[in-house]
Amino acid sequence: MPGEIVVAVLTVVVLVIGSFGLWLSRRHTLDRRVGSFRCGLRHGARWPSGVAQYGAASLYWWRSSSLAPRPARRWERQSLTIVSRRAAEGPGAGQLVVTCHARSNGKPVEFELRLSPEAYAGLTSWIEATPSRVGSVI
Repeated sequence: MPGEIVVAVLTVVVLVIGSFGLWLSRRHTLDRRVGSFRCGLRHGARWPSGVAQYGAASLYWWRSSSLAPRPARRWERQSLTIVSRRAAEGPGAGQLVVTCHARSNGKPVEFELRLSPEAYAGLTSWIEATPSRVGSVI
């Protein structure tokens, strides 16, 4: 019986350490991707932190506290517009809160991002550099 408890405790410890290692590896990988920046996404009254990344056709956002291999949110680049911006208050002082409209899975959505002024400059540049849609070429 004591041997079974030791095995159970060791199993739990290995699982916790392994999960933490996967989380660190995931976070490191997301932070090092080209076109990625840290930002918070408004979820009710909370601002969960995450990492956003520019893609060719979409803006992706991953939660920092997750082990999910896929992004939690995806917004279409063609439809992404910045509606307003303001200075963040409280713990995010020095950052900007940006209200955006976009399409996600074909549906219009409105969301807010809290990000640094440098990340905001990158986001606006990425949006302005969106290639125009070509209907058909003959």
